Amino acid sequence: MKKRLPPLNWLRSFEVSARHLNFTQAATELNLTQAAISQQVKGLESQLGVALFKRLPRGLELTEAGQAYMPAVHESIERLAAATDEIFGHGRSKLLTVRVNLVFFTTWLAPRIARFRKRHPDVGLRFTSNIWVEEKDKDADMEIRYGKGSWPGFKSDRLTWDELFPVCSPTLSDHAPLPDTPEELINHTLLHVIGYEEGWGYWLNQTGYQHLDASQGIQFDTLITALEMASLGNGFALGRTSLVSEMIANGRLVAPFEQRVATAEAFYLAYPAHQYMQPHAEAFQAWIIEEAEHERDQAENGTQ
Repeated sequence: MKKRLPPLNWLRSFEVSARHLNFTQAATELNLTQAAISQQVKGLESQLGVALFKRLPRGLELTEAGQAYMPAVHESIERLAAATDEIFGHGRSKLLTVRVNLVFFTTWLAPRIARFRKRHPDVGLRFTSNIWVEEKDKDADMEIRYGKGSWPGFKSDRLTWDELFPVCSPTLSDHAPLPDTPEELINHTLLHVIGYEEGWGYWLNQTGYQHLDASQGIQFDTLITALEMASLGNGFALGRTSLVSEMIANGRLVAPFEQRVATAEAFYLAYPAHQYMQPHAEAFQAWIIEEAEHERDQAENGTQ
């Protein structure tokens, strides 16, 4: 026989307390007193017949039962909130907030976003940079991240399958001829991007040119800046297939060497693992995966 469903306010107090692991912070979020939160959680534990938290001197810790219960409670509350908004929102625009890597947005997503808006005109979009995160943007629905696809608490869908290779302007600023081999990179400025594991040292090692000095050059905190500097003739940047294909096609960049290295890292669409995904977020997820797979098919067939 199923147990009687606990009161919603008890479940809400548990869910918020489990997120913060602190009754005082939970009380602030729910605009209640700390004593009220504590009492509601105790009521829930009493009804369930099991402790959900370990009360520690400096905060809370979920018990094994609490850890098992939290994902289901969190998702249920998210689903209820989404259904309420969906049914009783009176046709208001559904706003989707996506925190996005700047270079990916500029070179890959921006040229495609009109197709999503045409397919889903009722979905409002808000894009924020993941360089400087404002307080109001911390709870983005989704995020486009660069890495190996594994982040605690998140699921992810891979969006790119890149090769790594040097790119530069068709006419370098010093008017020197384009180099024929990577050996000649020693005579040119290398443009580095902070935060990417697969940088110049990685590429030179993988292609057999590890004896070259990979430390010289200029450093940037965004890849889009390095690519822009390269297109203006200020040195060589490392391009990733998905990000520079259009710049190569329109003649802003060239790839003078044959050597290419498959990347272990990629761009991913990341989203909370234990959070209900609203329909308009699911629509964006399905669309961006479709776009990514279409680009991959084109690249494999040589039609990009």
